[in-house]
Amino acid sequence: MDNRLESEADAIQAEFESRHNAREAALNQSRDLIRHCANAIRAMHRDEWSKAEPGLQQVREAARQLIDATHAYPDLYYAGYTQDALKEYVEAFAAAALIRDEALPTQAELDVPGSTYLNGLAEAASEMRRRCLDTIRRGETDEAERLFGQMEDIYGVLMGFDYPDAITGGLRRRVDQLRGVLERTRGDLTNSIRQQQLQDALIALEKRLGLD
Repeated sequence: MDNRLESEADAIQAEFESRHNAREAALNQSRDLIRHCANAIRAMHRDEWSKAEPGLQQVREAARQLIDATHAYPDLYYAGYTQDALKEYVEAFAAAALIRDEALPTQAELDVPGSTYLNGLAEAASEMRRRCLDTIRRGETDEAERLFGQMEDIYGVLMGFDYPDAITGGLRRRVDQLRGVLERTRGDLTNSIRQQQLQDALIALEKRLGLD
């Protein structure tokens, strides 16, 4: 065999081996990141911030490892599984900010592509439906209205990105899903407010009639 051909083959073999190892590592890191995000968000909904805070730190560290590991391989960095995991990373930190009524993290702070950032915001806004329902059940209507207002604000911003899915990473579908979530949540919140108003009116009537 020609020595040059053998040398070329060895070089390509080494390149493939390196890329394969990076891909396997990225797959594992993506799964770890998604798991950390799910655990952190679950703790937030339960108001277990002693678990959520270290959970968010794990999320940040896992995201940084994934970004660093794929930095030399743009095709791996922009692969669907990598960006899906980073979308969950955005969702976790955005959800924490929404729940605690803090400023949303910026794209630059999270160090992710714009499409991933926007899709993560859409997921975080949809995730707030669960929080809204929990606050409604506790009778915290003002808090539910605050969360719903934030959901609407995010939806309003995302509606302005009318570009092909190839650019936005499927944002249109997530915005459509968020619209459905908003409509259902609006109905639940409206019913809760009306029930509270009716209850308050009945209590006031009982007091006027001396039935309390």
